[in-house]
Amino acid sequence: MIPIASPIIEDDEIQEVVKVLRSGFLAQGPKVEEFEKAFADYTNSRYAVATSSGTTALHVALLAAGVGKGDEVITTPFSFAATANAALYVGARPVFVDINPKTYNINPEKIEDAITKDTKAIIVVHLYGQPAEMDHINDIGEDNELIVIEDAAQAHGALYHGRKVGSLADIACFSFYPTKNITTGEGGMITTDDEDIVHLARMIRSHGESARYEHVLLGYNFRMTDIAAAIGIVQLKKLEKFNNRRIKNAEYLTENLEVLDYIETPYVMDDAKHVFHQYTVRVKNREKWMEYLKGEGIGFGVYYPRPIYRQPLYKDLGLGASCPEAEKASREVLSLPVHPNLTMDDLDRIIDAVENFPV
Repeated sequence: MIPIASPIIEDDEIQEVVKVLRSGFLAQGPKVEEFEKAFADYTNSRYAVATSSGTTALHVALLAAGVGKGDEVITTPFSFAATANAALYVGARPVFVDINPKTYNINPEKIEDAITKDTKAIIVVHLYGQPAEMDHINDIGEDNELIVIEDAAQAHGALYHGRKVGSLADIACFSFYPTKNITTGEGGMITTDDEDIVHLARMIRSHGESARYEHVLLGYNFRMTDIAAAIGIVQLKKLEKFNNRRIKNAEYLTENLEVLDYIETPYVMDDAKHVFHQYTVRVKNREKWMEYLKGEGIGFGVYYPRPIYRQPLYKDLGLGASCPEAEKASREVLSLPVHPNLTMDDLDRIIDAVENFPV
């Protein structure tokens, strides 16, 4: 079976973890600080704050931005549930805006119609590794005095008009889950240029402490460990190599599959660097495709099988929406392996399987 994801952990990551274990300093410490600085430098941001996951990064970011009870947060319905759940965590209401059917990202043309007097923030997801249309979105945010937050969980290293994802809005949040473009096992990161945001974020992630045993606000234990950070420091040095492999794999797949009239290959925006966290195609009869690929030993994923507002939780909360493009995408998307561990034989097997699909 060719897996849909394959984390790459090598001897240098293992050696750095062993050093931390032998140091006796296992929780948040000097390695976390080193990772934060390296990640801030990489994303061209002034500050970075490490957290225990991408989800907690979003949670902390909203709290640090002052989003709370009674506020509304505009976001996409076509993402992992954590994107919208973060709004619920702080007592806000997620408001869903439909997607651009080509990029799968939130459609800026539809955002302004969703803004009300209660709107406080926009969370923008760079889905599958392709940046959203940030210039337009930032203009909307500025015109309406809204906080703009990048959910960059799938887009480490992506570029928009030559600028790094993570530096394109007021705040950005990353995930280092094992399937992401780089991993720390579990972990997250907030990037920002705002000194007030970073000051609050550092307190919120660590029990609201301004100093040891001085609790000035309600905080959480959302800290990253030095063990995770040690992995992240090594992984970050390999990110460009990993991303280049993903891009080359994606280009090879597209070159061979775009001629087929029963599959729609990924669209890449002009003046953007898509880092292909996922290689997502559109197909009809997806259930038939899934059974076929399983039989051929080709891993696959469906990201995502329903818009967030169709999840039982959101139905129970009465948080519905009408997003026909997200609905259509959720019925048709299918992700094929694109990760850096693929060999040319693997890629040719994937292409051969798709070419021989019994239409």
